[in-house]
Amino acid sequence: MKSSRIIISALRGGSGKTILSIGVIGTWKRQGKIVIPFKKGPDYIDAGWLALTAGQPCYNLDSFLLDQTQILSSFIKHSRQLSGIVVIEGNRGLYDGIDIKGTTSTAELAKLLHTPVILCLDCTKVTRTMAAVVLGCMHFDPEVRIEGIVLNRVAGTRHEQILQKSIEYHCGIPVVGALPVIDSQIFPERHMGLVPSAEHDWAKGSIQIASDMAKRYLNMEQIENIANRAIPIELSTGMDLSGPMDDKPGRQPRIGIIRDSAFQFYYPENIEALISEGAEIIYLSPLSQEKLPDIDALYIGGGFPETHAKELARNISFKSDVKKLAEDGLPIYAECGGLIYLGEEIILDGIAYPMAGVLPVVFGLNKRPQGHGYTIVTVHGDNPFFEKGSEIRGHEFHYSWVKTFTETSECRLVFSMKRGVGIMNHRDGICYKNTLATYTHVHAMGTPAWARAMIGNALQFRKRHSSEELPQGFAA
Repeated sequence: MKSSRIIISALRGGSGKTILSIGVIGTWKRQGKIVIPFKKGPDYIDAGWLALTAGQPCYNLDSFLLDQTQILSSFIKHSRQLSGIVVIEGNRGLYDGIDIKGTTSTAELAKLLHTPVILCLDCTKVTRTMAAVVLGCMHFDPEVRIEGIVLNRVAGTRHEQILQKSIEYHCGIPVVGALPVIDSQIFPERHMGLVPSAEHDWAKGSIQIASDMAKRYLNMEQIENIANRAIPIELSTGMDLSGPMDDKPGRQPRIGIIRDSAFQFYYPENIEALISEGAEIIYLSPLSQEKLPDIDALYIGGGFPETHAKELARNISFKSDVKKLAEDGLPIYAECGGLIYLGEEIILDGIAYPMAGVLPVVFGLNKRPQGHGYTIVTVHGDNPFFEKGSEIRGHEFHYSWVKTFTETSECRLVFSMKRGVGIMNHRDGICYKNTLATYTHVHAMGTPAWARAMIGNALQFRKRHSSEELPQGFAA
């Protein structure tokens, strides 16, 4: 499969590669080009910005959550459907991974996808030394094709010229642009990255500024030439290149998904997997709706419910519906922010904000991450979604922590953490009736049993509340 594509990487996190990616995507889109964004790693916020800029879903490519065949399948499927220019934003530094071999690194992904790398360099208070750094990156792994350099946060014309001449002379790699320091308020940050685009109305204005900068300061023609030099990827057996299907027989189970500025962390693949298994997706919001509609299951993703705690606490009728349906056995799957929403309350600056009260948990919020990174969990307890003894790979990123939770026979922790922090005592996954809530986020391609379990549970719930028969293949 031939496609024009680049990976935008850096020496470390916070070097400006997201803003650079937004600028490149935005400029090409203005030119009438179709741009297909991808994000390397388990990231929702940067992916949201890239998707908003491109006007296309941004899919995650993560070699911890997915195997190589799954990564290739996802990449080829989603890029060939639109046949445009692909922009992949890396994460952290180019060679950063989970071990000394660079496993899960952006460099590993660049080699797998035979994709040239544009390196974004934070040039604050450095000149000729940056040429030595680039040379080191080139020789560290010669199979990684670093084919362009963007200088970021340059202090002026003289600073830029010294950097460009040094890098091009010593490294033989073209400098394809130089960006000045920008006002941090254009792209405000929270925690370890950008504020989610859905949280503020002026996101499109920020994208406009980044695109204007890219047009002014980058050699977009040269960057496109680099993208066009990407080596074709060979198709092989075992790749799943099918798209979401919506022609399942019978009435589709209605899966409610709470999606708004408080709960926005969803992999597009997770929603597509539910659709492929036969779901009708109903988007909901406790920020704008008072009641739950007729649904057969509920999926609550992650986000920042703490920034909307007052509004969530005030919507008593919505919370009451969630709790009532949970008691009635509605299948509910919740991740991170969804876990918080299902708890008793979250305490912020000494003020308690009541949540849905499905789970007897009180949450606090810390200024430092309480769980951050990849997770591996073993399912040791009965639950409606995962088979006992199975192992699940995911990731967690939360500043919240559990202040109080008393495990009972009816409300119990069903995951053991082989890697990661979880809820408490190296355990995760609170199960109550048909509700399962966890700090661990899963990716549907890497955990295919999840979507099928959601649909199976939804169909069983509907059957208990109607005279319908289950479709063949789903046990009651």
